[in-house]
Amino acid sequence: MPKSDPFRYFKTSREIIRLAVMLYVRFPLSLRNVEDLLHERGIDVSHEAVRFWWHRFGPMFAAEIRKRRIEGMKSSRWRWHLDEMFVKINGERHYLWRAVDHEGEVLESFVTKSRDKKAALKFLRKAMRKHGRPEVIVTDKLRSYGAALREIGAAHRRETGRWLNNRAENSHLPFRRRERAMLRFRRMRSLQKFAAVHASVFNHFNSERSLNSRQIFKSHRAAALAEWRGLCAE
Repeated sequence: MPKSDPFRYFKTSREIIRLAVMLYVRFPLSLRNVEDLLHERGIDVSHEAVRFWWHRFGPMFAAEIRKRRIEGMKSSRWRWHLDEMFVKINGERHYLWRAVDHEGEVLESFVTKSRDKKAALKFLRKAMRKHGRPEVIVTDKLRSYGAALREIGAAHRRETGRWLNNRAENSHLPFRRRERAMLRFRRMRSLQKFAAVHASVFNHFNSERSLNSRQIFKSHRAAALAEWRGLCAE
């Protein structure tokens, strides 16, 4: 049975919708910034339309990106870097747990109100259920990681040490820039939703610019953009 067209009842073309969602999620832009950029290209849409498109199509695009990446390559199970970052929601401190592989690809994002053993255990089980068990798990010295890893029988896989977890620390920076542009979050649900979509879009366009020549980087960038323009096309 053929799939229904997700753009069927929209007057705006799918190319414009994909462009607006990419600009908003990928770059540290506000909704009104995206509206102004589209207006400069002769596209007259409101920032509320961009908001609606992001909520409607962002998770859909992210799901298709994850599906294609899983089909095209196996998930990394060599070395994971785990870290939690502080995020304020309406003045209250919450924690965004993130798992990053050895190449900097974000594997999992999970929001909790605490960072105790229960929260760490839930995060680890969710990540391992999707991607399997890694050979090495690099964390900071937070005791919650040790307690959770002991419970699932993976304490011997843990590594801690100064500078060992820089991969996870550096992966927080793009999300921090987005957080500032969005003037922070107001609900746990919206934070979880955006973190998951942002991770998929970041993985899709991350070409490791510093590790490749200019020619290879340009080919990877063009391929990623062409694949983005084909999302939800069938």
